[in-house]
Amino acid sequence: MKQHLTQLGLAICTAMCGLSAISGNARAAAGAGAAPAPEFAASHDTGSAAVKVQMVDDDVLAGQTGKYAGGTMISGFVLNIISQWQLPNGVTALAQGTLNAARNAAGQVSSSVSTLASVSGGGPGSHVGAAGSGADPNAQANGGQRISVNGVSQVTQVAGDRNSGINSALIDFNNNASFLAGAANAPSAAASNSTGSVKAGISFGSNGISVALQTPAGLATQTIAPGNGQIAQLLQIAGNNQQVANALQLHLQTQQMSAAMIRQSGVLQALQNRR
Repeated sequence: MKQHLTQLGLAICTAMCGLSAISGNARAAAGAGAAPAPEFAASHDTGSAAVKVQMVDDDVLAGQTGKYAGGTMISGFVLNIISQWQLPNGVTALAQGTLNAARNAAGQVSSSVSTLASVSGGGPGSHVGAAGSGADPNAQANGGQRISVNGVSQVTQVAGDRNSGINSALIDFNNNASFLAGAANAPSAAASNSTGSVKAGISFGSNGISVALQTPAGLATQTIAPGNGQIAQLLQIAGNNQQVANALQLHLQTQQMSAAMIRQSGVLQALQNRR
């Protein structure tokens, strides 16, 4: 499993670093209001102005110079992924995991994974039917599973009132990234309530990562398939007063460059710019 996780980690890093090189920032949100999400998702400003895009011709881009993170600079990464759903009857479903990969001085890559899944709250007197869970049997939200995108896709489908749904994906450079608390060193985790109406699961495997929450009011999923270059976040809410969040954060870690290496890099860039 460790070898599979190492290959998976390198593939995820390559896919998401490619996305970062193209867009510079892979952060998006859908819906309004605050959802019960981890800090990196809860701090996302859903009320900010829309991102503006200005088209630039190829001849302009060809003359641009600057600095970027080359592959030799990346020494490891920490990937945190979490999905959380809070129903109006107090039941909360949670699935989260962390994949950590690091390269030592000899160039060898090691990886570790931790996962957690739980379904809690509500109490013995809470209703699990349509009324207590906020689900609407007459509402439908479907079709998002059939969307296939090479890259990152974030889909939110809502049929109901007073709902909060957030899909967020973030790439940054952080050598002191935090790990999600409470998780166990296992490649998968699953949980459900006594009736099976609310389920939470997460799985790390050689083919990618899968996270899924299933409730009477809909589902929330996150899928990472490095082989196909796909990172997908999906929310389907068919109910009222639901609070849902999908969040993914990739912390890229960089190795320190010596003064001589920095000077050599600067001279090389200067020679390349003159050409």
